[in-house]
Amino acid sequence: MPTVAEKRRTFRALHASGCFVIPNPWDVGSARYLQSLGFKALATTSSGAAWSLGRADGEVPLDLMLDHFRALIAATDVPVNADFLAGFAVAPEEVAVNVARCVATGVAGLSIEDATADIPVLDFDIAVARIRAARAAIDGAGGDTLLVARAEVFFSDHAQPLKEAIRRLVAFAEAGADCLYAPGFKTREDIAALVKADAPKPVNVLARELGDLTVADLADLGVRRISVGGLMARAAWTGFQRAATELAGKGSFGGFAGATPGAGLNALFADKGDPA
Repeated sequence: MPTVAEKRRTFRALHASGCFVIPNPWDVGSARYLQSLGFKALATTSSGAAWSLGRADGEVPLDLMLDHFRALIAATDVPVNADFLAGFAVAPEEVAVNVARCVATGVAGLSIEDATADIPVLDFDIAVARIRAARAAIDGAGGDTLLVARAEVFFSDHAQPLKEAIRRLVAFAEAGADCLYAPGFKTREDIAALVKADAPKPVNVLARELGDLTVADLADLGVRRISVGGLMARAAWTGFQRAATELAGKGSFGGFAGATPGAGLNALFADKGDPA
């Protein structure tokens, strides 16, 4: 298995040119399966991880989330980017402490959002200071972990979300972010504007509400990486809920039609050992 340093070098190289998809597993099994499909890197999903634990997104404690990161890292050979929400703190100095703990798990990258469960959009100056603090914590730990800065304004009632997202991401880049991310962009024009404003820093786009845009389309727009957030976990829950609801409501088994054969899953996971 590659070392942590090797995974981090690989991860940085992926951001240097081209466009890649970084799907989001929610547990060890889904991570191993995605790796088997040839994806070059993986990113955790806070929502998917929370649902697998019977919790709502944002309700998983820091220590439990760090354990989740360690499990996925130990189970895979590819770089793992941590969905680190808002850094599990608001104050920059507390974010720095938590980022240092996250880096210690062996993640190849981590993302910091400018919103919390209680604050839709943090004050601009505080948001920038938090990215600067995260950068300092990463540099203090060797500097090879990729820092992704997220602007969440598209999920707020901001009057000019595109303009404000660009303003924040440009400032985050100046504060030390390596990759920029503003979930909620929907049109080619918005995405192109974001990529242009943030060049040469790589931009991540969330594959949600993108209509008929494809990976090739996003690559043509200059997007460097594409993540899917909780969509993989939601797709899995869709199949589970459909089968369970039919069984409970109709007493029938049609929801299991087309289920993945157990033999194939056993073959995939055989002799993998216990990542813990």
